[in-house]
Amino acid sequence: MIFRQLFEPVSCTYTYLLASRRGGEALIIDPVLEKVDRYLQLIRDLDLKLVKAVDTHLHADHITGLGALRDQTQCITVMGEQSGVDVVSMRVSDGDTLRVEGMALEVLYTPGHTDDSYSFHWEDRVFTGDTLLIRGTGRCDFQNGDSRAAWASLQRLLKLPEETLVFPAHDYKGDTVSTIAEERRCNPRLQVKDADAYAALMAGLNLANPKMMDVAVPANMRQGLQQEAIRARGWALDATVAMMLQGATLVDLREAEERRRHGSIAGAVHVPYPELRDSIGPGGLLHELAVSTGRRLVFYCAFGERSAMAVQAAQDQGLAAACHIHGGIAAWKAAGGATA
Repeated sequence: MIFRQLFEPVSCTYTYLLASRRGGEALIIDPVLEKVDRYLQLIRDLDLKLVKAVDTHLHADHITGLGALRDQTQCITVMGEQSGVDVVSMRVSDGDTLRVEGMALEVLYTPGHTDDSYSFHWEDRVFTGDTLLIRGTGRCDFQNGDSRAAWASLQRLLKLPEETLVFPAHDYKGDTVSTIAEERRCNPRLQVKDADAYAALMAGLNLANPKMMDVAVPANMRQGLQQEAIRARGWALDATVAMMLQGATLVDLREAEERRRHGSIAGAVHVPYPELRDSIGPGGLLHELAVSTGRRLVFYCAFGERSAMAVQAAQDQGLAAACHIHGGIAAWKAAGGATA
């Protein structure tokens, strides 16, 4: 296993890089824009392939590195389904499993600090974002925070095995890791008796807003619209147009869990996005299908970001007829398209 905890000192943010093996697929949690070059160098040093970049919630104290990592590595960006961010490739919900090669993280919806806060539990550790800190907890007084919801989320985390390692998104005192048992016993904010007492405690903190809040929140709400560049090149189809296509091959880039949950377009070929590059190269399934049949490849995913990147990759391989459904299956359903 490869595990790295990286620190950004201005916002005191921890970023986590995980992979099951050297040379394999990697996932990064809570990246900071200013440290993207450092992450990429480490990924190269370890011979990893970054396939997913995750934010535990919409951050108010730093600008996320999600968009920059997506643009430089074509990785999948991931946030919770409650997030108001304009574009992420994949939105997860409570009970989902977030997978990369050799690893499966349990997705836990833990609102309260914000209404889009998530934690990710993997084997002997949990990545808690700002929900549970080391000897502290996340504030609840902005971004639709709710102290009673936070209390419920904390109780849920405290039910994890006592030896579970706690890795938060921030620490301001120099601590790097704790455990569930330590926090249950030593965290002063967890010593109150119930949600009402916790709400009273949090209401009395009177904290100043994060220094970066007015800059970070608007910037993090807009991660860049890869789809607009693809539309401008004429490689995008509106869902209503895609419904009328004949003689085309629809390619579903989503993962199996997404397809089970949200349905698929009948007749689509399933090629998960991480497998795309092998499939569109010479000798690959999609390359041979497009060349041998002359059929147009029409990619789609959840919201259109993965498929926009797929179109660019296919065009780079000489598949000039490739295009995608703008807005993904979400737009398809909104336009009345059927799913199986």
